Amino acid sequence: MLPRRKNPVEAPPPACPIGECMKVIGGAWTPNIIWFLSRRPRRFSELKEDIHGISAKMLTTRLKQLESRGVVIREVMPTSPPSVEYRLTELGAELKPAIEAIVRVGHRLKERG
Repeated sequence: MLPRRKNPVEAPPPACPIGECMKVIGGAWTPNIIWFLSRRPRRFSELKEDIHGISAKMLTTRLKQLESRGVVIREVMPTSPPSVEYRLTELGAELKPAIEAIVRVGHRLKERG
């Protein structure tokens, strides 16, 4: 029998930051929403059009979750009729490099087929 080797990697802290981040970006469609908001604020209808296949109900749910976690700001515009724009907070903008890295790896995985 082979001797069991000790893992040289430190155990993550009890409130693991990786887990906290994955709670935010791990939901279906969430990376897509962050991706499209990363360039500029978008209205609901624009996001719905940007993200092919997402239902209005799912988009609403994800935007509310992101807003409650401090990733997205919902701003009612003083127009007639009133419109709503969504934009990333400073915290939300910090997620963009992580999503870009995931996209790069995703392209490499697709190439390997």
